[in-house]
Amino acid sequence: MRILLSSIAVLSLLTAPGATQTARQIVRVGASVNAPFSPAVRAGNFIYLSGTLATDSAGKITGDIKAQTRRVLENLAVILKAAGSRMENVLSVTVYLRNAADFQAMNEIYRGYWPKDPPVRTTVAANLVLQEALIEISMIAVPDGGERRIVHPEGWIRPASPYSYGIRSADTLFLAGLISRRGKDNSVVPGDITSQTRTVMDNAGEILKAGGMGLADVASSRVYLTDTSMFQDMNAAYRAYFPKDPPARATVRAGLMNPEALLEITLLAVQGATRNAILPPNADGSPAQPNPNLSAAIRTGNRLFLSGMLGNEAGNKGDAKGQTRATLARVARTLKAAGFDWKDVVDSTVYITDIRNFVLMNEAYREIFTGDFPARATVETGLVSPDGLVEIMFTAVK
Repeated sequence: MRILLSSIAVLSLLTAPGATQTARQIVRVGASVNAPFSPAVRAGNFIYLSGTLATDSAGKITGDIKAQTRRVLENLAVILKAAGSRMENVLSVTVYLRNAADFQAMNEIYRGYWPKDPPVRTTVAANLVLQEALIEISMIAVPDGGERRIVHPEGWIRPASPYSYGIRSADTLFLAGLISRRGKDNSVVPGDITSQTRTVMDNAGEILKAGGMGLADVASSRVYLTDTSMFQDMNAAYRAYFPKDPPARATVRAGLMNPEALLEITLLAVQGATRNAILPPNADGSPAQPNPNLSAAIRTGNRLFLSGMLGNEAGNKGDAKGQTRATLARVARTLKAAGFDWKDVVDSTVYITDIRNFVLMNEAYREIFTGDFPARATVETGLVSPDGLVEIMFTAVK
């Protein structure tokens, strides 16, 4: 996924005359390659920025991790400006590193962009679409004037790396990716996947409480496992924290920055709005059975958070394009059941098991999105299903 920035960027925010704050607005930045994503989408109170690489004005990626980190952040700063925002307004960041060994060098550059009150952040190791790319970063921000309040549990020390544990904006609380640590001294809590999951979720509860919320307010979750063989044990510990209408969730295999960590979990919570778990019908119209570990989607007010969905079926084993089509068919049923449509989708993350299937995935993706694309990040990770080739997670706003 590449964004080309000319030396004098052409910036525009496309919106219909008289559009309200909740309208879906596509952010254009300079010239871009013919890729099925927009640099950013502004919708409701937030700006969703696509996974961005370190492309220069000629569309090339060069340099070591420090140079690429700086270029990515400068590219994102240009996109934010086009969207009516700036780096100080960023709430949540996801960093994908090709090599976990680059973590500290990336942090050296990254912390200079937020010397105070940095955004929450999740950092995982994943392969990227372009071989020369060492880093990809996606973001969520507020426009200028939007609320941004740091949330920090009493008695916890600040993280050693440049991120905040929580940031609240209006009714929404963004949490950093959490591993098994003690908040009071930042020390690692070792143990098996069950104990680490419990530590992470207990810590999440403390951050939510500090932000005036609780686990019942969590709408969306992302779980990164270092080994998918731990999936069921993680589920057994995780679902105890969500006895009713669990949040939407994606679970993938990715490398983590701490070698002692077995998982990392990122949460997003919404308070006050009507919260409904969406259970779409099966493809044949029959009623679907609820999943005790996740909801297909959670609707909170005018927003819909969808789980990561797969499309592997008996007839499409090894067929990335067919699986993408089946995934998007499941998403379409979920959107319809929630009262949403494809035009409402603002953000997506595509997890793909083999980057060589990127083109095939895109061909099926373009059958649905033919223009004014949502923001998107695409990375190569492992999936929980052994036959799954593609998993896609969406956010929609009416």
